[in-house]
Amino acid sequence: MLIQILLIGVSVSMDTFAVSIGKGLTVKKLRGLDALKTALWFGGFQALFPLLGYFAASTFSKYVTAVDHWIIFGLLALIGGNMVREAFEEDEENAKETPEFDWKHMLPLAVACSIDAIAVGVSFAFMTLNIWLSVVIIGITTGLFSAAGLYIGRVFGSRWQKPAQIAGGVVLILIGLKVLFEHLGFLG
Repeated sequence: MLIQILLIGVSVSMDTFAVSIGKGLTVKKLRGLDALKTALWFGGFQALFPLLGYFAASTFSKYVTAVDHWIIFGLLALIGGNMVREAFEEDEENAKETPEFDWKHMLPLAVACSIDAIAVGVSFAFMTLNIWLSVVIIGITTGLFSAAGLYIGRVFGSRWQKPAQIAGGVVLILIGLKVLFEHLGFLG
């Protein structure tokens, strides 16, 4: 389960990674403080939103245990498919990126990139896992990918932006399929 949570953390961080690459393209000189701010904004919200989804869904999870594997699969497939679709629409959005790292610029980006993580938290409510460890892993993973994205964007440009987001989406879909196939008895 730890590897699965790490893969989910990597996958949901691909949106922030892509945005960070775009932000890195706009920065003339990247400071360590900018990378830290980016990591805290994106990592913090990517940890908070699954936690909110988990607690919201935990209140009704006992009523839907017969179909929980379908819910997990549906949510992860929806999020993953959305990430793949968005990868092909991001050029216009990234053209609007600014080199600012204040709360007025970072808060909307952090919230927008983390909305899908609520659904991940909902799916967590139907899994047997340690939610606190899971959100810490997701937050740290996202923070690291976000900081790396800034530097990659600054140095290499947008070459890795779309492939990273597509890969993240595909991994989420595959994890959803794995959960579904396990519950249906196709996998041991």
